[in-house]
Amino acid sequence: MNDQTTRNGGITDDVVIPFQVGETAVRGRIVRLGPAVDELLSRHDFPMPVKQIVGEAAALVAMLGAALKFEGKLILQAQGDGPVSMIVADYTFGGGLRATAKLQDGHEDVAAKARGPELHFLLRKGHMVMTIDQGADMERYQGVVPLDGPTLSKATISYFAQSEQIPTAIELAVGRVTDANGKESWRAGGIMAQFMAAEGGNRERGEDVLMADDDREAWNRAAILLETVKPDELLDPTMKPEELLYRLYHEDGVRVFDPTTAHALCTCTREKIAGVLSQYSAEDLSDMVEDGAIGVTCDFCSKTFRFELDETGQQFLPG
Repeated sequence: MNDQTTRNGGITDDVVIPFQVGETAVRGRIVRLGPAVDELLSRHDFPMPVKQIVGEAAALVAMLGAALKFEGKLILQAQGDGPVSMIVADYTFGGGLRATAKLQDGHEDVAAKARGPELHFLLRKGHMVMTIDQGADMERYQGVVPLDGPTLSKATISYFAQSEQIPTAIELAVGRVTDANGKESWRAGGIMAQFMAAEGGNRERGEDVLMADDDREAWNRAAILLETVKPDELLDPTMKPEELLYRLYHEDGVRVFDPTTAHALCTCTREKIAGVLSQYSAEDLSDMVEDGAIGVTCDFCSKTFRFELDETGQQFLPG
Protein backbone atom coordinates (compact mmCIF):
# COMPACT_ATOMS: atom_id res chain seq x y z
CA MET A 1 0.00 0.00 0.00
CA ASN A 2 1.32 3.47 -0.81
CA ASP A 3 1.67 6.31 1.64
CA GLN A 4 -1.58 8.13 0.98
CA THR A 5 -4.05 5.30 0.52
CA THR A 6 -7.03 5.24 2.89
CA ARG A 7 -8.14 1.77 3.92
CA ASN A 8 -10.93 2.57 6.36
CA GLY A 9 -13.44 4.09 3.98
CA GLY A 10 -12.95 7.59 5.36
CA ILE A 11 -13.90 6.73 8.98
CA THR A 12 -12.25 9.26 11.30
CA ASP A 13 -13.94 8.52 14.65
CA ASP A 14 -13.81 5.55 17.04
CA VAL A 15 -11.13 3.85 15.00
CA VAL A 16 -7.67 2.37 15.62
CA ILE A 17 -5.30 2.10 12.65
CA PRO A 18 -2.04 0.11 12.73
CA PHE A 19 0.89 1.47 10.73
CA GLN A 20 4.50 0.80 9.81
CA VAL A 21 7.10 3.46 9.10
CA GLY A 22 8.53 2.63 5.68
CA GLU A 23 10.36 -0.69 5.63
CA THR A 24 11.77 -0.21 9.13
CA ALA A 25 11.02 -2.17 12.31
CA VAL A 26 9.03 0.80 13.65
CA ARG A 27 5.37 -0.08 14.02
CA GLY A 28 2.54 1.70 15.75
CA ARG A 29 -1.12 2.51 16.04
CA ILE A 30 -3.13 5.71 15.91
CA VAL A 31 -6.51 6.07 17.63
CA ARG A 32 -9.27 8.62 17.21
CA LEU A 33 -12.23 8.49 19.62
CA GLY A 34 -15.38 10.59 19.22
CA PRO A 35 -18.82 9.32 20.29
CA ALA A 36 -17.26 6.45 22.25
CA VAL A 37 -15.22 8.63 24.59
CA ASP A 38 -17.97 11.26 24.79
CA GLU A 39 -20.31 8.57 26.09
CA LEU A 40 -17.71 7.30 28.57
CA LEU A 41 -16.92 10.73 30.03
CA SER A 42 -20.41 12.22 29.96
CA ARG A 43 -21.61 9.53 32.38
CA HIS A 44 -19.56 10.97 35.25
CA ASP A 45 -19.36 14.18 37.27
CA PHE A 46 -15.60 14.04 37.66
CA PRO A 47 -13.59 17.29 37.79
CA MET A 48 -12.29 18.30 34.37
CA PRO A 49 -8.68 17.07 34.88
CA VAL A 50 -9.98 13.68 36.01
CA LYS A 51 -12.18 13.37 32.94
CA GLN A 52 -9.17 14.19 30.81
CA ILE A 53 -6.97 11.49 32.32
CA VAL A 54 -9.80 8.93 32.13
CA GLY A 55 -10.17 9.82 28.44
CA GLU A 56 -6.42 9.34 27.97
CA ALA A 57 -6.69 5.91 29.59
CA ALA A 58 -9.50 4.98 27.19
CA ALA A 59 -7.46 6.05 24.16
CA LEU A 60 -4.42 4.19 25.48
CA VAL A 61 -6.18 0.84 26.05
CA ALA A 62 -7.83 1.16 22.63
CA MET A 63 -4.41 1.43 20.98
CA LEU A 64 -2.92 -1.38 23.05
CA GLY A 65 -5.96 -3.65 23.01
CA ALA A 66 -6.43 -3.42 19.26
CA ALA A 67 -3.38 -5.67 18.95
CA LEU A 68 -5.16 -8.58 20.66
CA LYS A 69 -5.41 -11.62 18.39
CA PHE A 70 -7.76 -13.60 20.64
CA GLU A 71 -11.09 -13.09 22.40
CA GLY A 72 -9.75 -11.59 25.58
CA LYS A 73 -9.40 -8.31 27.42
CA LEU A 74 -6.64 -5.81 28.13
CA ILE A 75 -6.95 -4.03 31.46
CA LEU A 76 -5.05 -0.93 32.61
CA GLN A 77 -5.01 0.00 36.29
CA ALA A 78 -3.14 2.90 37.83
CA GLN A 79 -3.28 3.26 41.62
CA GLY A 80 -1.84 6.05 43.70
CA ASP A 81 -2.02 8.00 46.95
CA GLY A 82 -3.17 11.29 45.44
CA PRO A 83 -6.66 12.80 45.20
CA VAL A 84 -7.39 10.14 42.56
CA SER A 85 -6.79 6.71 44.07
CA MET A 86 -7.38 4.67 40.93
CA ILE A 87 -7.88 4.82 37.18
CA VAL A 88 -9.22 1.74 35.42
CA ALA A 89 -9.76 1.24 31.68
CA ASP A 90 -10.20 -1.90 29.65
CA TYR A 91 -10.60 -3.00 26.06
CA THR A 92 -12.53 -6.12 25.12
CA PHE A 93 -11.74 -7.99 21.90
CA GLY A 94 -14.06 -6.55 19.26
CA GLY A 95 -13.64 -2.94 20.35
CA GLY A 96 -15.54 -2.59 23.64
CA LEU A 97 -14.22 0.22 25.87
CA ARG A 98 -14.76 1.06 29.53
CA ALA A 99 -12.98 3.62 31.70
CA THR A 100 -13.49 5.23 35.07
CA ALA A 101 -11.71 6.70 38.10
CA LYS A 102 -12.07 6.58 41.86
CA LEU A 103 -11.44 9.71 43.91
CA GLN A 104 -10.46 9.87 47.54
CA ASP A 105 -13.45 10.96 49.63
CA GLY A 106 -13.56 14.74 49.89
CA HIS A 107 -10.73 15.30 47.40
CA GLU A 108 -12.79 16.48 44.43
CA ASP A 109 -11.71 20.10 44.94
CA VAL A 110 -8.06 19.08 45.12
CA ALA A 111 -8.31 17.08 41.89
CA ALA A 112 -9.98 20.04 40.18
CA LYS A 113 -6.88 22.17 40.84
CA ALA A 114 -4.73 20.12 38.48
CA ARG A 115 -3.69 22.06 35.39
CA GLY A 116 -4.69 19.12 33.20
CA PRO A 117 -4.32 15.33 33.20
CA GLU A 118 -1.24 15.52 35.43
CA LEU A 119 -0.53 12.00 36.58
CA HIS A 120 2.01 13.05 39.21
CA PHE A 121 -0.52 15.48 40.73
CA LEU A 122 -3.69 13.38 40.49
CA LEU A 123 -2.31 9.98 41.53
CA ARG A 124 1.12 10.92 42.88
CA LYS A 125 3.05 7.83 43.99
CA GLY A 126 1.74 4.41 43.09
CA HIS A 127 1.95 1.70 40.48
CA MET A 128 0.64 0.74 37.07
CA VAL A 129 -0.69 -2.70 36.20
CA MET A 130 -1.27 -4.06 32.70
CA THR A 131 -3.27 -7.28 32.54
CA ILE A 132 -4.04 -9.43 29.52
CA ASP A 133 -7.00 -11.68 30.29
CA GLN A 134 -7.15 -14.50 27.75
CA GLY A 135 -10.49 -15.79 29.02
CA ALA A 136 -11.65 -18.73 31.09
CA ASP A 137 -9.18 -21.55 31.73
CA MET A 138 -6.33 -19.46 30.32
CA GLU A 139 -3.42 -17.97 32.24
CA ARG A 140 -3.44 -14.23 32.77
CA TYR A 141 -0.40 -12.16 31.87
CA GLN A 142 0.28 -9.24 34.20
CA GLY A 143 2.99 -6.61 34.39
CA VAL A 144 3.41 -4.25 37.37
CA VAL A 145 5.72 -1.23 37.54
CA PRO A 146 5.88 1.93 39.68
CA LEU A 147 4.12 4.99 38.31
CA ASP A 148 6.94 6.89 36.69
CA GLY A 149 6.35 10.15 34.83
CA PRO A 150 4.31 13.33 34.89
CA THR A 151 1.72 12.05 32.41
CA LEU A 152 -0.01 8.78 31.57
CA SER A 153 1.85 8.59 28.25
CA LYS A 154 5.26 8.97 29.95
CA ALA A 155 4.32 6.39 32.59
CA THR A 156 3.34 3.93 29.87
CA ILE A 157 6.61 4.51 28.02
CA SER A 158 8.38 3.70 31.30
CA TYR A 159 6.20 0.60 31.71
CA PHE A 160 7.28 -0.79 28.33
CA ALA A 161 10.92 0.04 29.07
CA GLN A 162 10.86 -1.75 32.43
CA SER A 163 8.41 -4.59 31.90
CA GLU A 164 8.70 -5.39 28.19
CA GLN A 165 12.04 -3.85 27.18
CA ILE A 166 10.40 -2.38 24.09
CA PRO A 167 11.44 1.15 22.98
CA THR A 168 8.18 3.11 22.85
CA ALA A 169 6.91 6.61 22.11
CA ILE A 170 3.35 7.72 22.92
CA GLU A 171 1.33 10.93 22.66
CA LEU A 172 -2.22 11.31 24.01
CA ALA A 173 -4.77 14.11 23.91
CA VAL A 174 -8.28 14.65 25.30
CA GLY A 175 -10.50 17.70 25.04
CA ARG A 176 -13.88 19.16 24.26
CA VAL A 177 -14.47 20.17 20.66
CA THR A 178 -17.29 22.33 19.25
CA ASP A 179 -18.81 21.21 15.96
CA ALA A 180 -20.28 23.37 13.18
CA ASN A 181 -23.64 23.40 14.96
CA GLY A 182 -22.16 24.70 18.20
CA LYS A 183 -22.46 21.39 20.03
CA GLU A 184 -19.62 20.49 22.39
CA SER A 185 -18.45 16.92 22.87
CA TRP A 186 -15.48 15.04 24.22
CA ARG A 187 -12.83 13.68 21.87
CA ALA A 188 -9.65 11.73 22.46
CA GLY A 189 -6.73 10.75 20.31
CA GLY A 190 -3.43 9.00 20.60
CA ILE A 191 -0.50 7.73 18.61
CA MET A 192 2.18 5.26 19.62
CA ALA A 193 5.24 3.77 17.95
CA GLN A 194 7.45 0.90 19.03
CA PHE A 195 10.64 -0.69 17.78
CA MET A 196 9.55 -4.27 17.08
CA ALA A 197 11.51 -7.22 15.77
CA ALA A 198 10.33 -8.49 12.40
CA GLU A 199 7.46 -10.99 12.59
CA GLY A 200 8.76 -14.52 12.44
CA GLY A 201 12.31 -13.34 13.04
CA ASN A 202 14.75 -14.50 15.68
CA ARG A 203 15.86 -11.06 16.76
CA GLU A 204 15.51 -10.21 20.42
CA ARG A 205 13.39 -7.24 21.33
CA GLY A 206 14.48 -4.23 23.32
CA GLU A 207 17.31 -1.75 23.31
CA ASP A 208 19.89 -4.39 22.42
CA VAL A 209 18.52 -4.73 18.90
CA LEU A 210 19.15 -1.03 18.29
CA MET A 211 22.88 -1.52 18.08
CA ALA A 212 22.81 -1.40 14.29
CA ASP A 213 23.26 2.19 13.11
CA ASP A 214 20.39 1.97 10.63
CA ASP A 215 17.98 0.65 13.26
CA ARG A 216 18.95 3.27 15.81
CA GLU A 217 18.67 6.10 13.31
CA ALA A 218 15.26 4.90 12.09
CA TRP A 219 13.91 4.57 15.63
CA ASN A 220 15.27 7.90 16.86
CA ARG A 221 13.86 9.71 13.84
CA ALA A 222 10.43 8.06 14.19
CA ALA A 223 10.24 8.79 17.93
CA ILE A 224 11.31 12.42 17.55
CA LEU A 225 8.78 13.02 14.79
CA LEU A 226 5.99 11.45 16.87
CA GLU A 227 6.78 13.81 19.73
CA THR A 228 6.02 16.78 17.45
CA VAL A 229 2.34 15.84 17.28
CA LYS A 230 0.11 18.56 18.70
CA PRO A 231 -3.07 17.85 20.71
CA ASP A 232 -5.19 19.65 18.11
CA GLU A 233 -3.94 17.27 15.42
CA LEU A 234 -4.98 14.26 17.45
CA LEU A 235 -8.42 15.70 18.18
CA ASP A 236 -9.32 17.44 14.90
CA PRO A 237 -12.37 15.61 13.46
CA THR A 238 -11.66 17.03 10.00
CA MET A 239 -8.19 15.49 9.77
CA LYS A 240 -8.11 11.83 8.81
CA PRO A 241 -5.70 9.72 10.84
CA GLU A 242 -3.91 8.70 7.65
CA GLU A 243 -3.34 12.36 6.83
CA LEU A 244 -1.64 12.92 10.18
CA LEU A 245 0.54 9.85 9.68
CA TYR A 246 1.57 11.08 6.26
CA ARG A 247 2.47 14.50 7.68
CA LEU A 248 4.74 12.83 10.21
CA TYR A 249 6.39 10.13 8.14
CA HIS A 250 6.16 11.10 4.47
CA GLU A 251 9.95 11.14 4.10
CA ASP A 252 10.36 7.51 5.17
CA GLY A 253 6.96 6.44 3.90
CA VAL A 254 4.16 5.05 6.04
CA ARG A 255 1.99 1.99 5.42
CA VAL A 256 -1.41 1.68 7.08
CA PHE A 257 -3.18 -1.58 7.71
CA ASP A 258 -6.73 -2.72 8.29
CA PRO A 259 -8.39 -0.68 11.07
CA THR A 260 -10.48 -1.81 14.00
CA THR A 261 -13.38 0.13 15.47
CA ALA A 262 -14.10 0.96 19.11
CA HIS A 263 -17.26 1.65 21.06
CA ALA A 264 -18.35 2.27 24.65
CA LEU A 265 -19.39 -1.03 26.18
CA CYS A 266 -20.17 -1.75 29.82
CA THR A 267 -20.55 -5.39 30.79
CA CYS A 268 -22.55 -4.85 33.97
CA THR A 269 -25.84 -6.75 34.26
CA ARG A 270 -28.43 -7.23 36.96
CA GLU A 271 -27.54 -10.93 37.07
CA LYS A 272 -23.83 -10.28 37.66
CA ILE A 273 -24.50 -7.83 40.49
CA ALA A 274 -27.06 -10.16 42.06
CA GLY A 275 -24.41 -12.87 42.02
CA VAL A 276 -22.02 -10.65 43.96
CA LEU A 277 -24.68 -9.64 46.49
CA SER A 278 -25.69 -13.27 47.02
CA GLN A 279 -22.31 -13.86 48.65
CA TYR A 280 -23.25 -11.61 51.58
CA SER A 281 -25.08 -12.79 54.69
CA ALA A 282 -28.71 -11.85 55.39
CA GLU A 283 -27.47 -9.48 58.10
CA ASP A 284 -25.07 -7.72 55.74
CA LEU A 285 -27.76 -7.43 53.07
CA SER A 286 -30.16 -5.95 55.61
CA ASP A 287 -27.58 -3.29 56.48
CA MET A 288 -27.35 -2.32 52.80
CA VAL A 289 -31.09 -1.63 52.45
CA GLU A 290 -32.09 2.00 52.01
CA ASP A 291 -35.63 3.13 51.20
CA GLY A 292 -36.74 -0.49 51.00
CA ALA A 293 -34.11 -1.72 48.54
CA ILE A 294 -30.40 -2.20 47.90
CA GLY A 295 -29.08 0.21 45.30
CA VAL A 296 -25.89 -0.64 43.38
CA THR A 297 -24.41 1.84 40.91
CA CYS A 298 -21.93 0.65 38.28
CA ASP A 299 -18.62 2.51 38.55
CA PHE A 300 -18.20 2.45 34.77
CA CYS A 301 -21.57 3.38 33.26
CA SER A 302 -23.24 4.93 36.35
CA LYS A 303 -26.36 2.79 35.87
CA THR A 304 -28.12 2.00 39.15
CA PHE A 305 -29.73 -1.37 39.87
CA ARG A 306 -32.30 -1.77 42.69
CA PHE A 307 -32.78 -5.03 44.53
CA GLU A 308 -35.71 -5.65 46.87
CA LEU A 309 -35.51 -8.53 49.34
CA ASP A 310 -38.24 -11.05 50.06
CA GLU A 311 -39.55 -11.77 53.57
CA THR A 312 -36.56 -14.02 54.33
CA GLY A 313 -34.14 -11.21 53.65
CA GLN A 314 -31.96 -13.47 51.53
CA GLN A 315 -33.70 -13.67 48.15
CA PHE A 316 -34.09 -10.86 45.64
CA LEU A 317 -37.49 -10.09 44.22
CA PRO A 318 -37.68 -9.92 40.40
CA GLY A 319 -36.46 -6.56 39.12
